[in-house]
Amino acid sequence: MKVILGLGNPGREYAATRHNVGWWLIDHLADVWHFDGWKKERDLVSATGIVEGQKVRLVKPLTYMNLSGQALKNYVRRPFWSPAKDLLVVVDEVQIPVGRFRIRERGSAGGHNGLKSVEQALGTQEYPRLRIGVGPSEERKGVYPSLADFVLAPFARDEREDVLALMPDLTATVETWLREGTQKAMNLHNRRPPSNEESAD
Repeated sequence: MKVILGLGNPGREYAATRHNVGWWLIDHLADVWHFDGWKKERDLVSATGIVEGQKVRLVKPLTYMNLSGQALKNYVRRPFWSPAKDLLVVVDEVQIPVGRFRIRERGSAGGHNGLKSVEQALGTQEYPRLRIGVGPSEERKGVYPSLADFVLAPFARDEREDVLALMPDLTATVETWLREGTQKAMNLHNRRPPSNEESAD
């Protein structure tokens, strides 16, 4: 089974924030793939269906960002399930500007509390992640007093439109990952970053 884990925070007050773009993509995938119904478990909600001939489960943790990895505890115990090939984590990335994204095979958490929790739960950094840019434009830098304030704030209207415009490309990237793996998805869908983008994990 392929698991696509979208990072975010539960609650209406967080739904429109930068930190929740992982959930935005999960909800979009459930819609375009026509997955019927969300199943609520103790610390997550999930929807399951068949995509590209494979069983796929979309997962949204309900534990808040810093405990996101708990949603993976049942999969880690499965003998033939591998984070390196069966998991894709969808996450916001402040080092990538709005309107861009990158898929990676592995890497550090880079200070992201959700990825820290995933790494702790898996015991490895060897898992793919799809990083959706939420980084501030030049004119918006310095508006928020801290990084936490920034990621927990809602997008401006133009930023939101830029993120929503990415959904077809993000969907195509995920479908390539399902069909042909992370390396192929990187080769086909990663765009050359601008000179000020920090591309290293």
